[in-house]
Amino acid sequence: MTDPHGQQEHAVRLEWGPTGGTAVAAGADVAVVVDVLSFTTTLTVAVERGMAVHPFAWKDERASEHAAELGAVLAIGRFEEPAAGLPAVSLSAAAMSRVEGVDRIVLPSPNGSAICAALAGSALAGPAVTVVGACLRNRTAVARWLAPRVADGAVVAVVPAGERWPDGSMRPGAEDLWGAGAVVDAMVRLGATGLSLEATHARDAFRAARATLRDGLLACASGKELVAAGFAEDVEVAAGLDVSDVVPALGEDGAFRAAR
Repeated sequence: MTDPHGQQEHAVRLEWGPTGGTAVAAGADVAVVVDVLSFTTTLTVAVERGMAVHPFAWKDERASEHAAELGAVLAIGRFEEPAAGLPAVSLSAAAMSRVEGVDRIVLPSPNGSAICAALAGSALAGPAVTVVGACLRNRTAVARWLAPRVADGAVVAVVPAGERWPDGSMRPGAEDLWGAGAVVDAMVRLGATGLSLEATHARDAFRAARATLRDGLLACASGKELVAAGFAEDVEVAAGLDVSDVVPALGEDGAFRAAR
């Protein structure tokens, strides 16, 4: 008997966080990670600007060492000041949209980035799964890129990242439910079938929220948190629906670049 949590009988699967992502990515051809506020939004902006982006699970000395080995700029925290002579590269999507002259970055986050790194690591030990980053900005571009693969029988695992409670446990976020549902919605419009119940419900949640999406992002818990911290512009950047044609795909060298 197959594991029901893996949704193996479905061509389009959806489950939350690192544990759920590992479950539904087993046997899948593509894993679509969604972290609207903010990893995959910031990732998409960075790749739009020509940067190679290395996801990393930890923001500590390991990240610094990894960036040094790669000759990359390590993203700092939103409230940190960059060292003298270095650009202000951070998880802020708005700040990333203003970065110039940077070719390669290491972008840690405990949610989307950690999931991408984990899925890439699991692919090394078994059948390869292609990892792509999706958000509201590029959800139709991702669906278009997926469409011919799905038509040829590819299985897609959509992984909303969620956030973290102070004790480290995962907190599902409305913004990632809508973002994951937006990708599924675009896939269905382009002919995808075989949705799991979880994928169907996420699609329906996005459709219900679409008319007031910007206001919803500002009003949800994660959006309120960013607004209160002075990063309302990041929420505005994340709310742009279908404004990007970039599909960030994780390559064998561990970096996201625009998929061809």
